[in-house]
Amino acid sequence: MRAPLTCKPFARYPEVRSSRLDAVTPETPTADAPPKPAWARGALYRGLVALPLVAGLATAGWLVAGRDQPAPVPTQAALTAPTPAQTVSGPSVLQASAPVQAQEPAQGAAGGGGGPAPLQKWADSLAGPLDIPTAALLGYANGELTMRKERPDCHLSWVTLAGLGVAGNNHGRGDGEPMGLSTQQWKKYGAQIPGIANPALSDPSAASVAAGRALCASGVDLSAGNGWWKAVAGYENGSGMELFRQRVLGYAQLYATLSLDPAKSNAPSVHATRFALGQLGLPYVWGGNGPDAGAAGFDCSGLTKASYDSAGVSLPRTADSQFRSMPPVPGGQEPQLGDLVFYGSPATRIHHVGLYLGNGLMINAPTEGQAIQIHTFHRPGDDYAGAGHPAN
Repeated sequence: MRAPLTCKPFARYPEVRSSRLDAVTPETPTADAPPKPAWARGALYRGLVALPLVAGLATAGWLVAGRDQPAPVPTQAALTAPTPAQTVSGPSVLQASAPVQAQEPAQGAAGGGGGPAPLQKWADSLAGPLDIPTAALLGYANGELTMRKERPDCHLSWVTLAGLGVAGNNHGRGDGEPMGLSTQQWKKYGAQIPGIANPALSDPSAASVAAGRALCASGVDLSAGNGWWKAVAGYENGSGMELFRQRVLGYAQLYATLSLDPAKSNAPSVHATRFALGQLGLPYVWGGNGPDAGAAGFDCSGLTKASYDSAGVSLPRTADSQFRSMPPVPGGQEPQLGDLVFYGSPATRIHHVGLYLGNGLMINAPTEGQAIQIHTFHRPGDDYAGAGHPAN
């Protein structure tokens, strides 16, 4: 009996059926469970790629490589132009949005008996659940608190700075400039940091204040989607800028959500979301199960399966079988972080799936010729079929 291949490219290619769904090329995909991805290998540092966003406040997707070259991970040299406009039934745009409101940094003097100041206690309580070094988290908080005084109309949140921090050099753990700051930005915004006699770019607090000043320089309101996207788009405009921006958005949203409920940081849904964020920029590969299985990238259900494999939760291989294997999110309720969102007809066939990030966003392996990216998960006229809970 033949099993249908999931993630049919929207409105462009005929449905392909195959009895095997785990091979590394689009021509012979298989349904066998792929090897469990090695999350500790750090997918964030693979050679990822991205393309410019469509003009305005929406993203139509990134071209990454020709369909005839599925094996190597594409490089920046392979990038050409945005995918031509097409009619699709699944998610294909990224509307401008700001991360949800996060837990605010605590303020106040140190407690009696020499106890830690509230801000230190705040950072200590969140550093582990968020997987951010305490010194870096204190720096991001200091950046927000400083900008509240310097530019109160900017409404900068520490989660945006944390998104810059992980996209720049993984909170000081990796190579690259802290916060993704250029030399020119540091020279312009890094002087006279309150409370720091000799500011240095290597100091998380100094770098965070400089980054906050750069974000707020254009007079935008970062609590609004349009202002947030404009500020981040203007912050980084070099090579790989779109992948940088998507990482900032994705991780800022994750940090905001976890800051409000840090007890859930070890839930399978959070592990799966972290894995999926680490794949941003990899190419869509029809039938692909990812680099750990020998493919350059993933298709839609390959990504969701690998994400939950990394969390120790086994899912079926196709979008349709995943849809029918898990409890549904009740109609009218918003999906939660890590829920799967489905597209197609529940009565006949589900053809597409993504992983819900929160705030109306999903991590999506859209179709051939595009990279894994963040999209708005539901818009009028699409064939959204509902969401499901893969795990508690």
